[in-house]
Amino acid sequence: MRFFVSAWIALALLAGAAPAAAGPGPEPGLEEKIGQMIMVGFRGLEPADRNPVARDIRERHIGGVILFDYDVPSRTWGRNIESPGQLRALTASLQTLTAIPLFIAVDQEGGRIVRLKEKAGFPPTLSQKRLAAGGDPGKTARQAERTAKTLAGLGINLNFAPVVDLDLNPDNPVIGKLERSFSRDPATVSRHAGAVIEAHRRHGILTAPKHFPGHGSAAGDTHEGFVDVTGRWSALELEPFGTLIRRGEADMIMTAHIFNGKLDPEWPATLSRKTLTDLLRRDMGFSGVVISDDLQMKAIASRYGLETVIGQSILAGVDILLFANNSVYEEDIAARAAGTIRMLVEKGVIPRERIDESWRRILRLKERLYKGQKSRSSEFQ
Repeated sequence: MRFFVSAWIALALLAGAAPAAAGPGPEPGLEEKIGQMIMVGFRGLEPADRNPVARDIRERHIGGVILFDYDVPSRTWGRNIESPGQLRALTASLQTLTAIPLFIAVDQEGGRIVRLKEKAGFPPTLSQKRLAAGGDPGKTARQAERTAKTLAGLGINLNFAPVVDLDLNPDNPVIGKLERSFSRDPATVSRHAGAVIEAHRRHGILTAPKHFPGHGSAAGDTHEGFVDVTGRWSALELEPFGTLIRRGEADMIMTAHIFNGKLDPEWPATLSRKTLTDLLRRDMGFSGVVISDDLQMKAIASRYGLETVIGQSILAGVDILLFANNSVYEEDIAARAAGTIRMLVEKGVIPRERIDESWRRILRLKERLYKGQKSRSSEFQ
């Protein structure tokens, strides 16, 4: 797949916010920068012109989409994924709608959490727990290699994996019970997560270790409501994230919606500056892209209004706001989110410099993605 990146992107990446006079075109305006901070889910097997996602990409400059095989609100299959051929055509057509490469994301962890299922013609997978059970990271690496090669061939460039939560509570309804964790041992988790990331990078696929600062000890499901881990969480849960950051293996990090009073007595992690800026960025040294978990999950959406969610998450340090549109379906969520961010900037609630910070991080990662794609294409010319 060929990507085309405007000259101003390269200038911006090299010089921060490059002045308009320094290049062949003006620096993008606030609307374009805000758009890059939004990722949405949508319905449809192809992005016809009348599909709202096509308008969101063209007119609102949204920076990414997330794909699903099953539509939860309508309880129907075939939301975005029907077959390998159909999916390849969908991703290719999405990329033609914008000059800046889209992040096209999927949850392809393995086991029960996969959007590319064997019954639709995709390779079979094992859960992270089963992969790590034999103590051989090579087994994990081999599955990750198949997964990454498959994603690359389909035009998907971002996998929301690996899960680096520790398996501290086997009754955890969304981690332990679904076998999404490699292990309760942070060193084991780090080894297997590194194997997943390395395989994806060989094929030009970005990854997003999740869910910071650790969801494995939780007793509840943030899809369904407020989850407090204050009495269960320990600093041990930070270790896999810290290891990946030190080794330079974290392209993105995805937040958790858990409330952890040990880290912030007021806000859940996704909305917490103490967690994302003070802990993750300052103390742990992460300088890459932070993406929220789905902001329509009930742990967030049932407790806070959209303006609070957007304003607080950006001020906390989130760079990309994810609206998966698959717990509820809000066709206009990209427009509402973009309008809310713009309003908060105009009111001075969010400093313009904060938007610029996220925009630079996102574009830097997209430039790396573009260069990787270009390099791999040249190998076959």
